[in-house]
Formats: sequence, structure tokens, C-alpha cells
Amino acid sequence: MKKYLILCIFSILSISIYSQIGRSVPEQTLSNGVSMPILGFGTLYLTDSIGERCVAQAISVGYRLLDTGRIYGNEEAVGKGIKKSGIKREELFVTTKVWVSDMGYENTKKAFEESMNKLGLDYIDLYLIHRPRGDIKGTWKAMEELYEAGKIKAIGVSNFEPDQLTDLIAYAKIKPMVNQIETNVFFQQHEAQAANEKLGVQVEAWSPFAEGRNGFFSNQTLAAIGKKYNKSIAQVTLRWLIQRGIVAIPRTSSKEHMIENINIFDFELDASDMQQISKLDLNTSQFPEWE
Repeated sequence: MKKYLILCIFSILSISIYSQIGRSVPEQTLSNGVSMPILGFGTLYLTDSIGERCVAQAISVGYRLLDTGRIYGNEEAVGKGIKKSGIKREELFVTTKVWVSDMGYENTKKAFEESMNKLGLDYIDLYLIHRPRGDIKGTWKAMEELYEAGKIKAIGVSNFEPDQLTDLIAYAKIKPMVNQIETNVFFQQHEAQAANEKLGVQVEAWSPFAEGRNGFFSNQTLAAIGKKYNKSIAQVTLRWLIQRGIVAIPRTSSKEHMIENINIFDFELDASDMQQISKLDLNTSQFPEWE
């Protein structure tokens, strides 16, 4: 019994400590002055009751940036997880996205309202065009109007190449504030990051662990660096991203891994570490089927 009580106390203290870490996550200031956490929680594939549980758990251990999308089919679950957490709405930064089939002025307006209703929110912190397909101009106009009406705090895109981003900016009344693109150690996106930053657009990394592809979780270079700091491969990778000024949104259904992923603010990679990781770059997408 005594041993059980000690374990319970330790668990409560651990959650409290990691919650403090979550609340101290550094923020990136977007071009319109809005701040977003540099580390968040991705929800792709986390649907129904699993999604609800994971979102509530992620919030409980300190995550404040939550990322979903209409095509994920889990906006309702994310909304239920938010409600279950009991956290104040203003403490969260919630992102969702308009999918290809909803592109166009009227369709985007409708899709946005449906997303907001499923999430159970009265505004969205960040709304993105999920892919550069279809009527981008009409969709962007709708997003600009929703932004000006105060229903969205920031607008942006996802999976846009620098030239596609430049084309959008040429006719946009309001420039995109974020571009969410694949960024991991095998596809490091240095040139894309430089191009985005030159345009005043914040880069956000989806799938920072490459979904484990190419032997990511057994990579010897990352493991050796992690050993120096008593950190995991996942932690080293997330630290590498935030030191580059890139927002990261790792996904996991494990509470233990949620805590692990957010516990990256007590160490810093040195120049040698960063150089070693740079050599892992294959400069090619790890998800060719999504291109």
C-alpha cells in the first residue's frame, strides 16, 4: 500500500512538473503579431474516443498548440478533448485546415463554419489551406474575410512550395502567416525555410519524426547525440527543429511519449550536434505518395 501511494504521488508530481514545462514553451511571433507555441500536438489518425482521450491528455501535460484538419475526420473528437480538459479557451492555440474538396470562396466559408461547430469553438487560432490545389484565390479571399471578421486569429497555408507561396502573395490582401510543410532530419528544408522567412512566413513542421520511416527511431547519429544529454532520438529531433525556429507538432497516442516530447527545454544542442544532424539530409520527401 505504501509503495502504491508513493507511486501515485510521484505520478501527480511528474504531471505537475511537465505541465509547468508545457506552459513555458517558447512562442514564435507571427507577422501579424499573434504568438503561437513553438511546440504543439498533432492529431492525424487520432479519431473518435482515442482522439478525445489523447487531446485531453496532451493538454493535461502542458500542450497548448493543437493541430487538426477537416480531412482528418477528428475535429469533433478534438473539440470533445478540449472540453474534457477543462482548460480556458484563451489558453489554447487551435489549428485546422480547409481540404481540397472544399476549395473555393463559398465552399471555404461553409467548411470553416462546419469545422468550428465540430470543434465547439467560436474562433480558430490558425486556419490553413491544406494543399495547393483547386481555387486557391477564392479560398484565400474567404479566409481573409473570416480573418477580418475576427473568426480567425491567423491564416496560412500547408504544403506550399516557395514559388506557389510567392504566387499567392502577389494577389493576397493579407499575406499568409504560416506554411506547414514536411520537415524532418531526412528532408530538412533549409532552402524552403529561408524562402519562407524572406517572405515573412513562419515554417511549421508536420511529421517531424517522418512517421519512423528510413529507420528514424534507430538512427545512430541521433542516438549518439541523445546519449550526450540523456535524451531520446525524438527529443533530439524536436530540439533541433525549435533551435532552427521551426514550430513542430509531433503526434503520439502514448501519454508517456507526450511527456517525453515536451520535455525538451532543459538542454540545448551545440554547433557540432547541429552539423552532424545536417549530414542526415537526403533532401527528398519521405512521403512520396502524398506529393
